[in-house]
Amino acid sequence: MSTDTPIRVLVADDHPVFRTGLRTLVEESPLLEYAGEAADGEQAVAVCRQQRPDVVLMDIRMPGVSGIDATRRILADRPGTGVLMLTMLEDDTSVFAAMRAGARGYILKGADPDQITRAITAVAAGELIFGAALAAHMAAFFRNGSRDPVRAFPGLSTREHDILNLIAAGQSNTAIAERLALSEKTIRNNVSSIFAKLQVTDRATAIVRARDAGLGT
Repeated sequence: MSTDTPIRVLVADDHPVFRTGLRTLVEESPLLEYAGEAADGEQAVAVCRQQRPDVVLMDIRMPGVSGIDATRRILADRPGTGVLMLTMLEDDTSVFAAMRAGARGYILKGADPDQITRAITAVAAGELIFGAALAAHMAAFFRNGSRDPVRAFPGLSTREHDILNLIAAGQSNTAIAERLALSEKTIRNNVSSIFAKLQVTDRATAIVRARDAGLGT
């Protein structure tokens, strides 16, 4: 991309006030050009096909199609698009799910405007970029490597993690109980604990989060 050509930016976030703030940031920068907005993942995919932005500022948690799934679909259509995850979350699971989906960057919503602008320009140039706190997670992961890999949802116990993996694979509580040689009551109690720790209210949402993190495959 020529340095004289503004970077076309699409904003995908389900919070109208936050979208407005990002639009203002983009429109006030001489380096950037506003290419549209989306309120959910499905809309982000559709607007990307129409507007062909250089960079997408993508929220991870959105209703319906998540930012992770939207990223996969956008990059399947246009692999050269730079996706920058902008989110309130900084857990390992979200970071690695974003990377697996093909995102080039991941910064927190608390970042100041200059940091966001620098991240957009870096991603547009093909670089990978992470905020300072997230860079520490990345360094630890690559330092440990396969000897001590980062497990998705480290707040879950080993049993809960195994049960979530089976839930993500589409197994019922009865099937999971048989597979793990546990009672259905024990599985139900563990499922309730998993929902609480993941801060979800139903099985479908838990499956989406688990699959985003690479479970159930």
